[in-house]
Amino acid sequence: MEEPNKCFSLPVLGRYCVTQAPPTVYYVPEFISEAEEQALLKQVYSAPKCKWTQLSGRRLQNWGGLPHPKGMLAEKLPEWLETYTEKISLLSAFGGRHANHVLVNEYKPGEGIMPHEDGPLYFPTVTTISLGSQVLLDFYQPVCRDSEVTTPQTEESRYLLSLLVEPRSLLILQDEMYTRYLHGIQEMTDDTMTECVANLNSTKARLGHILPRSTRISLTIRHVPKVVNAALLLGRKK
Repeated sequence: MEEPNKCFSLPVLGRYCVTQAPPTVYYVPEFISEAEEQALLKQVYSAPKCKWTQLSGRRLQNWGGLPHPKGMLAEKLPEWLETYTEKISLLSAFGGRHANHVLVNEYKPGEGIMPHEDGPLYFPTVTTISLGSQVLLDFYQPVCRDSEVTTPQTEESRYLLSLLVEPRSLLILQDEMYTRYLHGIQEMTDDTMTECVANLNSTKARLGHILPRSTRISLTIRHVPKVVNAALLLGRKK
């Protein structure tokens, strides 16, 4: 696979901070080259059929192990993913820790995912490389549990902002944007650029543009702190 075309460090990332969003969002357009994008897509679709899991609204591949409260039974990442887990880890995105888990999600036009949070099994940072198509990632206030709140808490009323995630870009979410707000993708076939797109000025799109979606692959790269070593487990069973 072609070597990554850029080398970033954490201080350099500062200029990619999306200041129109709560802390903290970094959006890096063209983080990888078109050749890297095509090579990654080839690897994704060359994976064994058994690696795919079909879910409602998308299908995915899980690499690195299955996160679990008792610890993830770690599996070695393939070389084509290690190249990018290493590149992102060098940004100190995970506080000096190394990325050890990757979810590969496939979204076809009209597919999406309900607003959700990633939960406590991961280090509180999520990084995503996008391939193939743009998408709007929407953010929402969590549902208020205060019994005095009587108005309906719909997705529309809890909507906060959107981020346009372009092909070959890197998105990093930390702090409140990871721990407080929910994120999701609407089941749409195109994305309309409005004033609510917080990083619009950092993209190729402009206000009012309507961008048709094609099939998008996302590489969600994270660090799972609690890991169980397979060799140690096998040793205990002897």
